[in-house]
Amino acid sequence: MTPLPGAGWTASATPSGKPARLRSGDTVGLVAPAGFVADRFGVEEVSETVRAMGLVPKPAPHLLERYGYLAGEDPVRAADLNEMFADRSVQAILAVRGGWGCARILPYLDFDLIGRNPKLLAGSSDITALHMALSAKAGIPSIHGPNAAHSWSAMSWQSFRRLVFDAGTPTYGSAEPREDRLARRNWRIRTFRPGRAKGRLLGGNLSVLSALVGTPYLPDFDGAILFLEDTNEAEYRIDRMLTQLAQSGILGRVAGVVFGQCTNCRNPGSNYGNFTIYEVLDQHFARLGVPAFQGALIGHIANQISLPVGVMAEIDATEGTISILESCVT
Repeated sequence: MTPLPGAGWTASATPSGKPARLRSGDTVGLVAPAGFVADRFGVEEVSETVRAMGLVPKPAPHLLERYGYLAGEDPVRAADLNEMFADRSVQAILAVRGGWGCARILPYLDFDLIGRNPKLLAGSSDITALHMALSAKAGIPSIHGPNAAHSWSAMSWQSFRRLVFDAGTPTYGSAEPREDRLARRNWRIRTFRPGRAKGRLLGGNLSVLSALVGTPYLPDFDGAILFLEDTNEAEYRIDRMLTQLAQSGILGRVAGVVFGQCTNCRNPGSNYGNFTIYEVLDQHFARLGVPAFQGALIGHIANQISLPVGVMAEIDATEGTISILESCVT
C-alpha cells in the first residue's frame, strides 16, 4: 500500500462537522495504532471496560498483530483505522494503548474518508499524533483522555461521559487535596503568568507533538490554548522540546498554555546544579506574555480527565481552571 495523498487539504482544515454523541448500546471500534497489544486476554479486559460503559466493543481486524514493538506494519494499522471510520455500524473509536507508532501511519490515513465520516477518536500519549492530524487534515474534534486499556477511575469515567454522552461543557479544576498537612504539597496549581484566555484547545503529549514540527500534520496554533503533558523525560529533555516549540514559532502564537502533569520527569543521574521541572516550565512560559499554568489533571496519571481537542475553551491561569465553551459532539 502506498501513502494516500493529502491533496486538497491545508495545514489547518475547515471543520467538516462534529461527531454524534454516544448513546447506550452504541458500537465503538477498538484499534491499536501504535504499540502492540500483548494478548487476547488484554483485549477481553478492555472489552469488559467498554461494556461497563454501556457500549459494544468491536475489535479491529488486526488488533492482535505484532510487528516488532508495533501492532502490525504501518499500512495494516492505518487500514484498521480507516475501516473503523468507514464502518457505519461504528459510532466512535477507542485506542487500546499508546506506545509509539501513530506518526508512522499518518501518510496512509484517508483524511477525505475521515472528513466525510466524523467520529470521536479517544486516547492519549502517542495518540496525540492522531489528534493533531485529525484537527489539521479533517477538522474533526477528538478526545484526549484515557486509552481503553487504562484503569478508568470514577473521575476519568465521569469526565469522559459528560463530554461524549451528555454533550457537556464542564469546567475542570485541580484535584481535591487529601493530605494531612498544614499546607498543600500534591496536585498544586503553579501559575507562570496569571490571567484568562480563550481559544481552541490543541495539544497532548509534548514529546509526540514536538516530533511533528515541520510535518503537515500540525494544526494552526494561532490563538489556541495549548495543553501539554509528558512522562519519564528528564528536565533537560523537556527544556529541549519546549525550545523546539518556541523556535518553530508555535509558542509565540498561542493565547494561553496549560501544562498538566510531568510524571517522573527527573534526570536519573546527578541533580547537582540541575533545574527543577517547574523552573524549566517557568523559564519558557512566564516570558510568553499569555496566561499559563501547570497542574491540570492531564497526563500519565490514574485520574486523568478527558479534554476535547479542537473546540473552544477558556482558561484561568490564576485559579488553574479549564472551561469547555462548546460541545465536541452533536
